Amino acid sequence: MDPQTILRIYDEEERRSPHAGPGEVHRLPGLTYLLNAPPGLLSGWVIYTNLEEQDADQAIRSTIDFFRPLGGEFEWKVYDHDWPADLKERLLSAGFVPEEREALLVFDLQAAPPEFWEGTPEGSIHIERLSDPAQVDEIIRIEAQVWGEPFDDLGDFLRTRLQQHPDRISLFLAYAGGKPASSAWTLYEPGSRFAGLYGGATLPDQRGRGLYRALVQARAREARQRGVRFLSVDASPMSRPILERLGFVYLTSSQPFIMRFDGE
Repeated sequence: MDPQTILRIYDEEERRSPHAGPGEVHRLPGLTYLLNAPPGLLSGWVIYTNLEEQDADQAIRSTIDFFRPLGGEFEWKVYDHDWPADLKERLLSAGFVPEEREALLVFDLQAAPPEFWEGTPEGSIHIERLSDPAQVDEIIRIEAQVWGEPFDDLGDFLRTRLQQHPDRISLFLAYAGGKPASSAWTLYEPGSRFAGLYGGATLPDQRGRGLYRALVQARAREARQRGVRFLSVDASPMSRPILERLGFVYLTSSQPFIMRFDGE
């Protein structure tokens, strides 16, 4: 399946008309909101935008007014092919704060070459799928050490999702020499052809040993067993080359824009 076809499917199923998850989906003309189910710092996301130029500024103001009573902050995720073309400039003018750009990569599990499934990490490396919410602490420890942030809200989210919706999340740890060295997770939504890959953080002194690749393969095997067609990931500049070597295909780029209401 060619990338543009996959992107059209992704836009329709994951952005314009996403499957209902733990949060609420609100669809408006040219916009789709996803409201967050607590816990979490974000009150929600704007995940799809296709507005007429003459309506865009009013739609941005209305969206801010919609999220303002919820407090905290919300994210407007802008993809390169969203409309209007100057959407980012309009969001900046409205007071949104930009974050780092990401590359949307997708892997078609039905088209995976045999070599994707080959190769095993060295003998001292072990991959474990977690079932105990207490083990989330190890994931957060790795994420905090890699990225230099506390990630308390992420820990609350992962524990709550594992407790309340264990069928919609899979948490993985890679152990090197018996110690946690890399972490990652997958989010599933019932009825969706896509599963989202997240995390993928490896301690600096453990890089170059195949841990990241092993976690991608472990999550891909599980997703294939569950009947998922595509893996999707918002890739950082660090992970994108690794994923593309594994066969992931670039679809487009996106950039989050944050609106914060704290202190109002």
